[in-house]
Amino acid sequence: MRLDGHTALITGGTQGVGAAIALRLANAGCNLIVHGLRADDACEQTNLACRATGVGVENIFEDLSERSDVALEKFSAQLGKRIRDVTILVNNVGTFIDLPFLEMDYDRYQRTFNLNVSAGYFLTQTLARHWVENQIKGRVLFTGSINGFLAEPNHTAYDASKGAIRSLVQSLCVSLAPHGIRVNSIAPGLVVTPLTAPGLMPGQSGLTWMQLHTPNGQVPDADACAGAALFLLSDEAEHIHGQTLLVDGGMSAWQQPNPPAGWK
Repeated sequence: MRLDGHTALITGGTQGVGAAIALRLANAGCNLIVHGLRADDACEQTNLACRATGVGVENIFEDLSERSDVALEKFSAQLGKRIRDVTILVNNVGTFIDLPFLEMDYDRYQRTFNLNVSAGYFLTQTLARHWVENQIKGRVLFTGSINGFLAEPNHTAYDASKGAIRSLVQSLCVSLAPHGIRVNSIAPGLVVTPLTAPGLMPGQSGLTWMQLHTPNGQVPDADACAGAALFLLSDEAEHIHGQTLLVDGGMSAWQQPNPPAGWK
């Protein structure tokens, strides 16, 4: 699967799932505009790895958890004329900052939705207006989550935001498919990223517990999501619109795992 001649704008692309997607697209010949919060070591490592494949890599730095209209105005100003090159949008940026439901405050809730939902909504609108005007058959991918299907304690805002992405992908499909623009998403289960790694060290009970709850017994690194992303953005997926592909090792298919032998 190749993406030669394409340029992808990837939000939250300097580390974790976003960085894994960026590198996989770069290996497929896609030029990149990688968004992050700041120019740090993770950003530099991602840039170097992607440039080593021979593609062009540029950066945009902006805090998309701010009020959406303000943040997007700043973001669009940085994107500038480069919008003419973008044919792929990966709405990957996201956060988890929940407190238990009875302790949640408005600011955390709003920041979660600004970053996880609104940023992708309005960036898609910005790119789609350009694509429709110029008759470009653009491609959009959101990073959702298994939490858009299944809930966890103390994840109320996060779960709601990922459920919104699942619905948003369907709605945008209905609006944009007539223009030849494809909108899909991936929904990872638990993967090891800088956000999740502290609780998933080998030998820790958290890792063992999640392996137990995953039919294939694996909690992989973020690269497990990259192949699914490349497929949905490739020509091979040209008739796939409005779908969410679960990348979860079967976790969402299992009502409740059987306890291991000797479990008490």
